[in-house]
Amino acid sequence: MGGDSSSDRNTGTDQLARQHFIGIVRFFEYEFGYSLTYPNRRATPYYGNNGIPLPTNWRMNMERLSGKVAIVTGASAGIGRATAKLFAQEGAILVVGARRREELDALVAEIEADGGKAVALAGDVRSEEYAKALVALAVERYGKLDIAFNNAGTLGEAGPSTGVSEAGWNDAIAINLTGSFLGAKHQIGEMVKHGSGSVIFTSTFVGYSFSFPGVAAYAASKAGLIGLTQALAAEFGPQGIRVNAILPGAVDTDMYREMNDTSEKQGFITNLHALKRVAKVEELARSVLYLASDDASFVTGTASLVDGGVSITRT
Repeated sequence: MGGDSSSDRNTGTDQLARQHFIGIVRFFEYEFGYSLTYPNRRATPYYGNNGIPLPTNWRMNMERLSGKVAIVTGASAGIGRATAKLFAQEGAILVVGARRREELDALVAEIEADGGKAVALAGDVRSEEYAKALVALAVERYGKLDIAFNNAGTLGEAGPSTGVSEAGWNDAIAINLTGSFLGAKHQIGEMVKHGSGSVIFTSTFVGYSFSFPGVAAYAASKAGLIGLTQALAAEFGPQGIRVNAILPGAVDTDMYREMNDTSEKQGFITNLHALKRVAKVEELARSVLYLASDDASFVTGTASLVDGGVSITRT
């Protein structure tokens, strides 16, 4: 009779399921180097859908940033350092920047020891010449620029706003907002030549969902980054450039521990978060990785809260 019978369809479905299962088994056999079906035999190469063995470097081909060139500022510690390491593990080639040369050199050594590629350039993000130099280094050394994570930042002068000095205010704005703008200005200028790129800023929930007393310069500069994100995304989207920001809650960094140097302070901050803990730097790095990768190819102009729920509760 015309058409497939129910039994034929079921048989076809069963065959597909069996093939899928065999594929999973082969994956784990090749991953761990031994056969699950024949324990005394080494695993054979994992085969793709076309029956051709995958190359011995097939895992590298699964890396989300394979062959991409990325700049990371504020890379000497905290979120920047964790992100640079994760980018390298995912196949990116790194240009890392910060003010502290020794910490940058240690990071590069660690990345290279793990099989990655990285180069460091120490400097101050408040300088436009430094922004230019980072991009120039990426292009001269590696031929292009695909990703930029503008992460350098400072809490700045804190305390009652009526007592904040003009210099303290200007310094926070210069590092957090102007420095990020100068970086993006030259990064995007290079990316548009190739018709694609991802720029990411580190903002914060402070000044977005709510704020704390005594951090006016910090809140204003970080809120300004959200406006900058949206403006650049709208302007350069037609040229294939994506621009996004992450908004962390409290993150377990040296700065966090210095600011919250007692169990009472740490308990107060922890309790602000719906998850009742602060973030690990690796958790923020994974969010940055998503925005940098092709997984987020239709994501631009976003202020992505990665805050453990601090923006929805203060109890």
